[in-house]
Amino acid sequence: MKKFIANLKRYKSYMIYSAKATLKGEVAGSRLNWLWWILDPFLFMLVYTFMALVVFGKGEPYFPLYVFIGLNMYDFFNRTVRKSVRMVKRNKSMISKVYIPKYVLIINEMIVNAFKMCVAFMLVVVMIPVYRVPLTWHVLEAIPVFLVLLLLTFGCSCIILNLGVFVSDLANVVVVLLKLVFYMSGVFYNIQTRVPEPYNMILLYGNPIAGLLQGARNCILYGTSPYYDMLGIWFVISVVLCIVGVRSIMKYENSYVKVI
Repeated sequence: MKKFIANLKRYKSYMIYSAKATLKGEVAGSRLNWLWWILDPFLFMLVYTFMALVVFGKGEPYFPLYVFIGLNMYDFFNRTVRKSVRMVKRNKSMISKVYIPKYVLIINEMIVNAFKMCVAFMLVVVMIPVYRVPLTWHVLEAIPVFLVLLLLTFGCSCIILNLGVFVSDLANVVVVLLKLVFYMSGVFYNIQTRVPEPYNMILLYGNPIAGLLQGARNCILYGTSPYYDMLGIWFVISVVLCIVGVRSIMKYENSYVKVI
């Protein structure tokens, strides 16, 4: 743990500089620049809202916001985990010349995706008064929800980064699993009301993304608390995943260059 914290301090400047460079590179040559980070989930929100409200005639209160929050949180997890599979191979030229803890690459990716998520959430701030969503102090309870999301994403990404170096087909498996997580997380539907008991609670507690999405919506939209028992369980699991992932990277990272 001491080495992990020391490396974070040592490579802090690199992570900030690299994240800024990545963000600038993504919008270079684009007329709309960072607005695409809002438009992308916004357009998907319109599609799912149309399907739910017009085609199926069903939806939750404040449904566009309901979908938008779910999409942004899932996209953060999805983009980070998906890119972590081939992160070492994509940075082969740098890794083969300069030593850098490989989990620093994950943190850099998380900074980029977290910034995009924050920019996209600016639209939520605008839409809340438009839809007359009553704001309560429960919105502060979304903080531990996002904390668990960060820990879970980092832990999963570290483990997948390490395995991705040695298992060439892991990327295809991860894509399929992430799609399964998407459809089982209630991004555009309410698991509690649309899935029969007891399967709805199994999904909410067994799929951490589903519980985190619903917890954030409860805090921001519906003025209620998240599922603290679920948060506690997945906080502990996420911390364990982080420890196992970081230790695995530290143990095997010296052999990454030989494998790739």
